[in-house]
Amino acid sequence: MGMLAWVMMGLALWHFTIWLPDRSWGGIVGAFLAAVIGAALFGFLVNGLHIPGRHDTHLTTALEAIPGTLIGIALVYLQGLRRERAGAAGPVQL
Repeated sequence: MGMLAWVMMGLALWHFTIWLPDRSWGGIVGAFLAAVIGAALFGFLVNGLHIPGRHDTHLTTALEAIPGTLIGIALVYLQGLRRERAGAAGPVQL
């Protein structure tokens, strides 16, 4: 149940990426994957490599995924921005 809470929090926060310019590496799908993977990985690490069961899941379990989601989205956004700038500065191909 803990994994479900983490992934759902990542999915919920991912919806706010519509207000960001589309510079994420992989576009909106890349931001989605980063949000979900970041939320699950961070929640897993915070809980000592243990997934809380049904009776151990509380509201704070879902809140633990917020930093991981934001880190994942930020990394993918910065990677996309870096690739965009590197492509713009490259030589012109004919």
